[in-house]
Amino acid sequence: MTAYDVASDRSPQRRSWVLPAPSARRILLKEFLPYAVPILVVLIWQILSSAGWISTRVMPAPTDVAGAFVDQLLSGALVHNVAVSGARALAGLIVGGTIGLALGIANGISKLSEQLTDTSLQMLRTIPHLAMIPLVILWFGIGEESKLFLTSLGVLFPIYLNTFHGVRNVDRELIEMGRIYGMNGWTLFRKVILPGALPSIFVGLRYALGIMWLTLIVSESIAASSGIGHMANQAREFMMTDVVVLSLLIYAALGKLADVIAKTMERHALSWNPVYQR
Repeated sequence: MTAYDVASDRSPQRRSWVLPAPSARRILLKEFLPYAVPILVVLIWQILSSAGWISTRVMPAPTDVAGAFVDQLLSGALVHNVAVSGARALAGLIVGGTIGLALGIANGISKLSEQLTDTSLQMLRTIPHLAMIPLVILWFGIGEESKLFLTSLGVLFPIYLNTFHGVRNVDRELIEMGRIYGMNGWTLFRKVILPGALPSIFVGLRYALGIMWLTLIVSESIAASSGIGHMANQAREFMMTDVVVLSLLIYAALGKLADVIAKTMERHALSWNPVYQR
């Protein structure tokens, strides 16, 4: 065996050790890239604050916000308020989402149901639900019922519209094919109509999650004795800008977490669809 043969035999082994490195770097870059802009914004924010170009009364430095986070966490107030707001958001999502999903499916499948309820729902949809806060307080007071009502109302319509659109736009040829194979009623709905409508339903869910947090922020800021919005409103009264900014960042983090969960559920439920396969 010549030296050339030995080198040729060893070269594939060297390539097998070298090639995975760029792949690992690409994976790391792909995971890091979505957070590059927020990290850059925080760095610029800290630099401008340290240089004195941003007043602490207008916008506290990230280090001050981090200090407020530690103080609220150690006092136990942060955990309590986040748990209260999370429970309110989840309850509103379940109530409003269930009603919107049921109405969307019913009106998408049945012409009679659409004729009976769609016009009324569209009229209600045009009323800004946050403008109903004074009336809701008169109805329910400042208790949990008012926040549940507003959050459910905000969540209902995005899920209803996207569910209705998804059911109505299922490929008619797939439905006919299902009927040819002997499917009807619940079997046809479960195996053809619902899978075809799921992409649109998940779009409605992700859109509804944003409205859910928006509604909760406003309702907790106006009428609440606990929750993240109450924490921010109380901090405003005492000119604690760092706690106010912390509250907004917590809302943003919770919103991002909810969206990540929704996207994970979407990929899992639509794993059969090539568009949602990695």
